[in-house]
Amino acid sequence: MALTTMNSIDQQVTDIVEGIKVDEWSRQYWEQGEFLAAERLMPSSLVEEFMQEVDGVRPKVNRNFIPKHKKGGSVSYYLLQESAPAILAFYQHQAWINFLSHIAGVPLLLCPDDDPHACALYFYTEPGDHIGYHYDTSYYKGARYTLLVGLRDQSTSQLLCRLHTKESDREVQELALATEPGTVIFFNGDKLHHAVSPLAEGEERIVLTLQYVTDPAMSFTHRWFSNMKDAVGYFGWAALFQRPRR
Repeated sequence: MALTTMNSIDQQVTDIVEGIKVDEWSRQYWEQGEFLAAERLMPSSLVEEFMQEVDGVRPKVNRNFIPKHKKGGSVSYYLLQESAPAILAFYQHQAWINFLSHIAGVPLLLCPDDDPHACALYFYTEPGDHIGYHYDTSYYKGARYTLLVGLRDQSTSQLLCRLHTKESDREVQELALATEPGTVIFFNGDKLHHAVSPLAEGEERIVLTLQYVTDPAMSFTHRWFSNMKDAVGYFGWAALFQRPRR
């Protein structure tokens, strides 16, 4: 990436973090059962920079379909490592990771380079594209945290959330959120029950997903199962044979 572009990403992310009342956001995160949503947090200039890279990898989208559960397209971390330096710079930005760590109350780390889901794109571009209710279950020895960034939302599709499903003393709260460009959603993957409602004809929705962990170690069995799930449900069998760029 050109030095000027890297400096631009660094400055924009620094400006975002410095403008946030971190303690207030952390309080909201815990009150909502380790879930936080902020509309249009990212400036349009940053979203536009990401979208240039999104358009560059669009021809490499892997379409996937699991009956009665999900339908859509995905681009893996491996491909983004080759073609999306701005997105990777954001994912790896230390000030941003420190900010998320403060919100979550634990030190967060990047996922290992051999995790195709570490930093990925979801494309909802065909009628009926959706994903059913699920948790972002951690197969790591530590907890797994998900950050979603809306990049394009020309749709009626929504992110459906059920808060407090694993808290016996709390009533379940249901939310339906639009992921408009620049909107950021952060949550503990094992705590939020969530889905995406079906896309209608002529609509499009593109989301960036970033994964962070508290311990990047994973057993051989869990790695195998995670790879199978990602191959079938997201990135295709070819992703199993791609080597991450170090």
